[in-house]
Amino acid sequence: MRYFLIITLFLASFQSSLFAQKEYKIGCIGFYNFENLFDTLDTPDVRDTEFTPSGKRLYNSKIYYEKLDNLADVVSQLGTKNTPDGVSLLGVCEIENKEVLEDFVQRPKIKDRDYQIVHYNSIDKRGIDVALLYQPKYFTVESSRPIRNHIKNREGEPIFTRDILLVSGVYDGDPMHILVNHWPSRRGGEKATEPLRNQAAFACKKIVDSLEKVNPYARVIVMGDLNDDPTNPSCKKVLNAKRDKENLKKGEMYNPMYDYYKRGIGTTAYRDAWSLFDQIIMSRGLIEPNDDGYQYFKTTIFNERFLVQKTGRYEGYPFRTYSFDTYQGGYSDHFPVFVYLVKEIKK
Repeated sequence: MRYFLIITLFLASFQSSLFAQKEYKIGCIGFYNFENLFDTLDTPDVRDTEFTPSGKRLYNSKIYYEKLDNLADVVSQLGTKNTPDGVSLLGVCEIENKEVLEDFVQRPKIKDRDYQIVHYNSIDKRGIDVALLYQPKYFTVESSRPIRNHIKNREGEPIFTRDILLVSGVYDGDPMHILVNHWPSRRGGEKATEPLRNQAAFACKKIVDSLEKVNPYARVIVMGDLNDDPTNPSCKKVLNAKRDKENLKKGEMYNPMYDYYKRGIGTTAYRDAWSLFDQIIMSRGLIEPNDDGYQYFKTTIFNERFLVQKTGRYEGYPFRTYSFDTYQGGYSDHFPVFVYLVKEIKK
C-alpha cells in the first residue's frame, strides 16, 4: 500500500537470519485514554452532571473544544517520526458517545486523516465507552461488535462497566483483530477489585482463544486502559501475557509494556507512584508469523515534555484537563502508547 512509509532497517532484534539489510513497510497502532471526553449536555440516566455548564466543573463549550484540540494535537504527533500519517488505528476510552468522536475527528490537526469511528454505547453508569478510530486507506472493517462484560461483585450483583469492543478487518492485506478495553477501576482498593479485572481479562482471553482456534497465528491485538500493570494476575496469568517474546507457546501472548514497567516507566501516576495501565498486548501471530505479513517491531510510551505537569502538587504527572474541579487546560491523566508493525517488501 503506497501510503505506508518504506524504510530500510537493520532488524537485528528479530532473528540472526534478518541481519541483512531489507526494506519494510511500517504501520503504527495506538491507544489513548481521552480522560472524560464528555459533551456539555446533561444526559438522563448518566452521571455526567459535573461535565455541564451548570455542574461543579463549569464545563462549557469553550473548554470542550479546547479539550478536543489538545487531544488532536497529541494524536497528530503519534508515530509520525517513522510514518507520515501517524497512528492508523487508535483505540480510545473515556468518551461519552459517538458524537464527541465525530467532533474530534474534524479538528484541524487531524481532519485530513479521515478517521472513521467504530463505537457502541455501553451500560457503564458514568456513560463512558470505548471506541476504535481508523484511517480507511490503511484498514478495512469487516465486522465489529460490543462484547458485554458480565462482571459480578462478591455478592453476585452485576457490575455495570464498559464493553469489550471487537473489530475485525484487513490491515494492508493482513487479517487483523483489535480488542479495545477499559477494565473496572481500583476504586474500593486494588485487592478488593482485583477479581473484577480478572473477570474482564477472562472474557478477553476467551475471544483471543476463539480466534486462535480458527487460526493459530491470527493477528490479535488487545489494547486498553486495563487498570492493572503487566505484572498483575489479570495480565500475567489470565491473559497469559509474557515478558519474553521468544518461543511463545500456544495460548500465550506477548506484552511489550513489561520492560517499561520494570524500569519504573508508566502511563499514569497516583500518590507519587507510576502505573502502566495503558497496554498493547499481542498474539503469537504478530510475533512469530507463519507468512510474510506484519510483525511487531517496537513500542513507545508517548510522554513528551508538553504532556507533563510542570509545577504544583502534581509536578511530573501527566498534564490533565482538571485538577479536582479546577480547569488546568491540559490533555489527559494518561500518556498514549503505540506500537510499530513492519512488513518486508518482497522484490
